[in-house]
Amino acid sequence: MAKYKKTQQASSETIEEAMTMAKSTQKPGQSKEQTKFIAQGIQKGIAEYKKQQKAKTREQKKIKKKEDQKKAREQSSDNSVDNTCKIQWLPWILLLSSWLIMAAVLVIQKT
Repeated sequence: MAKYKKTQQASSETIEEAMTMAKSTQKPGQSKEQTKFIAQGIQKGIAEYKKQQKAKTREQKKIKKKEDQKKAREQSSDNSVDNTCKIQWLPWILLLSSWLIMAAVLVIQKT
């Protein structure tokens, strides 16, 4: 037994909107049954339109999310490059300063 129906029941708002559209385009001598069929066709059209709009929105959100992730990766890679440059200089600065301190200590001890 399936959990979900393949087709969803249209909302009452959509049904009313389809019926008003069908009645507004009704021709003289047209039976109620024909108007009802026209309303069902309009209702299916509205449902299809909404379905397409939801799909477009989903696609746009996916694209935006990918772009945001790409920007975040680029920013993090830029930050990591800056950090590695700073970190590469740190050992050399410490080494040089320790040599200068040792030289200063030796000079002070000789005097």
